[in-house]
Amino acid sequence: MLYKFKSRATADLILLEPDAHRILHIIGKDPEPQGVVTLEQMPAAIEALQAAIALDEQQCARARATHHATGLDEAEVELLEKNTVHLHQRGTPFLDMLRRSLAEEHEVIWGR
Repeated sequence: MLYKFKSRATADLILLEPDAHRILHIIGKDPEPQGVVTLEQMPAAIEALQAAIALDEQQCARARATHHATGLDEAEVELLEKNTVHLHQRGTPFLDMLRRSLAEEHEVIWGR
């Protein structure tokens, strides 16, 4: 199932259900079929998502180092990374939507 996030400040953002659920949990929202991130909620949502993305990037770097330390060559490490979708890949566009929406004072709504 897909979630569509909308704001008057940005283009629509469409995420698969698992990615949308993960991001909504991070920003403190229940993954309801429809919802809203209000202007008052956005600063905390931005901060939470930034922290989660930073942690994800650190974990990716540690995993890469571990893969190298276990003897995998660069091609094998790249194949592992290519087949994994990380939070920063899905969260960064959503983070941009939140930032731009806050700057232009528009809520972010979602639905399925």
